[in-house]
Amino acid sequence: MIVDVHTHHVPRGWPDLGWADAPRLRVDSEREAVILLGDREFRRIRDDCWNPARRLEAMDADEVDVQVVSPTPVFFSYERPAAQAVRVAKIFNDLALEICADERLVPFCQVPLQDPDLACAELDRCLAAGHAGVEIGNHVGDRDLDDAGVVQFLQHCAAVGAPVFVHPWDMPGGPRLERWMAQWLVGMPAETHLSVLAMILGGVFDRVPESLRICFAHGGGSFAFWLGRFENAWHRRGDLVGVSELPPSRYVERFSVDSVVFDERALRLLVDTMGEDRVMLGSDFPYPLGESPVGSLVRGAGFLSGTARAKLLGGNAVRFLGR
Repeated sequence: MIVDVHTHHVPRGWPDLGWADAPRLRVDSEREAVILLGDREFRRIRDDCWNPARRLEAMDADEVDVQVVSPTPVFFSYERPAAQAVRVAKIFNDLALEICADERLVPFCQVPLQDPDLACAELDRCLAAGHAGVEIGNHVGDRDLDDAGVVQFLQHCAAVGAPVFVHPWDMPGGPRLERWMAQWLVGMPAETHLSVLAMILGGVFDRVPESLRICFAHGGGSFAFWLGRFENAWHRRGDLVGVSELPPSRYVERFSVDSVVFDERALRLLVDTMGEDRVMLGSDFPYPLGESPVGSLVRGAGFLSGTARAKLLGGNAVRFLGR
């Protein structure tokens, strides 16, 4: 069983909501469309974003059995009034079920994370409708994952058994980050690392049950590389950093990461740091910075035993999904 836990979709039937700077979809042909933010072009996409037949063809070509299909983060709408974000989530989530009618496509919903009560209600609605879990952004404005409202939502996810996939989004801008796709090449890893720190130092793992299943995209950002620095600071600057109940390394078993790191040396560090039970195949399909062919890094990694490879390719994901 080969399971890709990190893929995205955009529904072709996305409506024009009529709000300034709201995400829109301009369909240019049967095979091509453009995501717009207001009148600004955000990303060109192809029909593998919305056409399940094309998605399944790509999966067959890469010998992938199951995809977890999550929203494209630009649609999260956390910056909007909660009532608008609920409307966006409901439309997006209902259209996702049409795309994921095939049992090989496992839908994850989105929620209005800026309002924990509404987020919990939308998650419950989606689980009842057929969604298997939820994708959330790694922050809501200046509120990170240790925000009381986000923690309330994560506690609810643990209570109802919903797996959580955390994806970086809304990266900082500015002249130094707007060259060379630096928001994606630098901002995404940094955002993800910061949010893992928030889960640990913000005491989230001390407050949510160990039953919470949570995975961070893009290999957990730069966390694995800098865990030693993080650990050293916790011990040496306890006045500022040592605020969690345990040292940072003691929380590694509380979360998972995907394998989207593109280099065998990075994957080795990731597996050495997280353990072979906490890394899952991810591709970022169908976007251009994703892995293609899907799973090629894990399949070709010479340091992995056969047992470890099977875990990364699918076994860990089956457990994460509760299947």
